[in-house]
Amino acid sequence: MDNKIYFYAVAANLFFAVGSQVYTNYSRKFSPSWMNFVKATIALFAFGLTLTILQQWHEIPLKYICLLLLSGAIGLGVGDIFLLKAFSDMGPGRTLIIFGFQPLILGGFGYLLFDQEMDMQKLSAIFFFILCLATFSIESFKKSGSWQMAGICIAGVGMTLDACGVVMTRYIFDHAPSLVAMEGNFYRCLGAVTIYLMISYFSPIHVLERFKSLDLKGRSIVLIGCLFGTYLSLMFYLMAVKEAHLASLSGIAITGTIFSNAFECIVNKKLPSRYLILSFIFFLMGMKILIF
Repeated sequence: MDNKIYFYAVAANLFFAVGSQVYTNYSRKFSPSWMNFVKATIALFAFGLTLTILQQWHEIPLKYICLLLLSGAIGLGVGDIFLLKAFSDMGPGRTLIIFGFQPLILGGFGYLLFDQEMDMQKLSAIFFFILCLATFSIESFKKSGSWQMAGICIAGVGMTLDACGVVMTRYIFDHAPSLVAMEGNFYRCLGAVTIYLMISYFSPIHVLERFKSLDLKGRSIVLIGCLFGTYLSLMFYLMAVKEAHLASLSGIAITGTIFSNAFECIVNKKLPSRYLILSFIFFLMGMKILIF
């Protein structure tokens, strides 16, 4: 597999880590549903414009379009509600620790559905990614004195739904070779927006009212955060999902935890902890095994 796929995955997590700081702030200020609705809508228009101006639309069988809509509704819609709820409760750094278990879930799906073997090289890399996860877990426990089980369960539900969306998307890529990442992202975002429109019908989210209540600086922060954390992140992520070994790809997702904690250090103007440094070392060792 081309090594550039791993760099796509790292880029996706870097951009998501930037966006996660914005998502956390405005999920607390308004609600996770509001923040999700806004980021999915902005990404939907951005992908649509990119396809229309810079790329082209392809003919895709209706059943695969429907599956992409369902994938977006599950992963980017319902799943991200749980994710941003966990962000607002525990912070993005701690929440993304839970996503370190995703390689085990996607590894099982990859083996059962796509005949993706788990050789010793990939298992060794995933082992170092899990060590990275364990290091953050120990730090989290020492800081809070508890494992925050309610937040962990909420994050776990979000992680599982996200994994289901990824598996469905990979299945569609394998059976619709003409589909490009941009189109996949457009239809997935459309599925997510549809879910939020349904939620808003039964429980108003007040998207426009709350957005108008922000000053110019706040609106700019939300816009930039969504373009980084959803548009650019999903663009690179689906480019990787299209060809990657799923368990290895999700193992790299632990970089999101490293990046998020690093950005929290920058925002809070504090030095990185020894746990963050040790986690980064484990990550580099895992990436070295995967790439070289």
